[in-house]
Amino acid sequence: MVVYGLTLLAGCMFLGMFCGDVLGVVTGVDSNVGGVGFAMLALILISSKLTKEGKLSEKAQSGITFWSAMYIPVVVAMTACQDVASAIVGGGALAIISGIVVVVIPLLLVPVLQKLGKPSDPLPPIEQG
Repeated sequence: MVVYGLTLLAGCMFLGMFCGDVLGVVTGVDSNVGGVGFAMLALILISSKLTKEGKLSEKAQSGITFWSAMYIPVVVAMTACQDVASAIVGGGALAIISGIVVVVIPLLLVPVLQKLGKPSDPLPPIEQG
């Protein structure tokens, strides 16, 4: 199950890393900026489209679900290796303001995003097996 959908995941990862590198060059940062986030967004959009069109098998969907869940520890590990103290000392108020903005804006957008979709049935209970 785990290897199904891995090609789609790898393609999205390459696309995300490329976009992150391009954004880093454009902004003058000597680093990848948001590559994993771009990859996750691409994976969500592409897999959702393929699922709606019926072009993604159940096994591929299960594999993608597994690897999507694995992204969270990857992002946490990548964040843990960044030098936050150095960024605050070097960037000062800009680092603090940027951190606050990227937390507050998504929180304010939750009600907006909630109104975009139509109400749906709740998910079925997890089968005990």
